[in-house]
This record gives sequence, structure tokens and C-alpha cells, in this order.
Amino acid sequence: MKLLTKAILAKLPALYANEEKSACDIKVPLKLFNPLGRQSWFITEYNPETGIAFGYVTGIQCDELRYISIPEIEEMNLHRMVGIERDRYWNMNNTLEEVMDGTKK
Repeated sequence: MKLLTKAILAKLPALYANEEKSACDIKVPLKLFNPLGRQSWFITEYNPETGIAFGYVTGIQCDELRYISIPEIEEMNLHRMVGIERDRYWNMNNTLEEVMDGTKK
């Protein structure tokens, strides 16, 4: 499955574009998840030249805002050719505040 479609790329702001915004004003256009585990990546910004994204990560050691390497996520082979997936039903209007509060996971 392609993680970043043209439609999603068009909605993802550049890195640091949301730096001065409140979490209630930041949209989360992309959710990636581990279909075999608890990990989810809620992407809010992306640099297509470097493949580096920024967002909220859950289910790893602790839930936190951090930088994420999309190429590394794309290469993850979890078990028998199952990889990280894009949530096709994700509502792109969910805000970072909703995700961090757990109301839109």
C-alpha cells in the first residue's frame, strides 16, 4: 500500500508550518498504523525532499510529538510481508488536540 498519495501530499504542510499554531488548530491529514501492534503515527507536517515528517506517535515507548522518517516506516517488514498501513478511513479534519486527548484514535 502506498503510504503517501498525491491527495495526502497536497494536504500535508511543510515542516515547521504549524510551529506557532495551537494543537486545536493543527489538522492531522495522515494516520499510519501497525496492523499487528499498537503503534500509530499521526502525521501533521512533511518534507518530501528529505522524507522527514513530524507528528504524534503512540504505542512505542511513550506517546510523544517527534520527527519521523517515512522511508524507514515504508521499509518496515513486520511479519510475512505485512508492513505499516495507512488508515484509509481517517478523517483528515481531526486535530492534533483530539488525537493527543485520545478522542480521535
